[in-house]
Amino acid sequence: MTAAIEFIALDWGTSNVRAYAIGANGRIVDDVASDKGMGKLKPEEFEPTLLDLIAPWLSAERVLPIYACGMVGARGGWQEATYGQVPFDVHRALKLTKVATSDPRIEVQIVPGLCQNVPADVMRGEETQIFGLLEKYPDFEGTIILPGTHSKWAEIKSAQVTGFKTYMTGEMFNLLSQQSVVRLSVAEEGWDDDAFLNGVKDAMAAPQDFTNMVFGLRAKSLLTGLTPVEARAMLSGLLMGMEIKSGMDSFATGQVAIVGGVKLMSIYQAAFKEFGIEPLCDVDENFTVRGLNLVAKAQKEGVAS
Repeated sequence: MTAAIEFIALDWGTSNVRAYAIGANGRIVDDVASDKGMGKLKPEEFEPTLLDLIAPWLSAERVLPIYACGMVGARGGWQEATYGQVPFDVHRALKLTKVATSDPRIEVQIVPGLCQNVPADVMRGEETQIFGLLEKYPDFEGTIILPGTHSKWAEIKSAQVTGFKTYMTGEMFNLLSQQSVVRLSVAEEGWDDDAFLNGVKDAMAAPQDFTNMVFGLRAKSLLTGLTPVEARAMLSGLLMGMEIKSGMDSFATGQVAIVGGVKLMSIYQAAFKEFGIEPLCDVDENFTVRGLNLVAKAQKEGVAS
């Protein structure tokens, strides 16, 4: 297998890391994962962690290129990588950050994140997914949504990322459902479609009343029989409604694409359906790997700097 590997695509986030062995024509020939994300490691621990993860792919007879994206390049990660400033042309040559390594069998380079000054915002890892989506759908114009703990909305015009916003939707859900008074009324699991959509519509109709509506979940559970499962789904809907209201007001033109896991994509799809919007949701594509394939190709052709 080692001879069939052309490079390794590395997606190293805060909580987890996943490595893909990439062969001819950009195809994945093997992949491995670990829960040793950036948040659990000191800078000197990254290289041994990586070597343990990809040991079967290494050979003493060659140097294997590794292209990494995500929080591995954050301040406090393996090595801080540069940011590209928006507006950012996705076809622009990328200035990768080379990591000093001890093992002669690997050469690690980190993809830059993106930043903007006004309003201040940053992303790491999501830019690679954006590159991958625009490589597959080069005529896309509109908004790409990347759901997660910190959801990103990126505006795309003429193959440029012209601006973006980060929403702490996932983190706020965890904080409110686990640490606020609302936790007493919210189930740890379960789902109710109607309650979710009611939350979306309520938040979009009156975003200024958001904290009042969140406390209302506690009150409804005491007074009107709102079930813990309904409260959980409605809390998610309220947060989603706030995010969509802001995102649609900020980036109101063109298509909408959602890049993420199947579960999160389906939740966003359901919310957008209420407003007659059918987002592009390509559940079969790994856009991170596709984006890192572009990076590797540019390096091989001597395009990137």
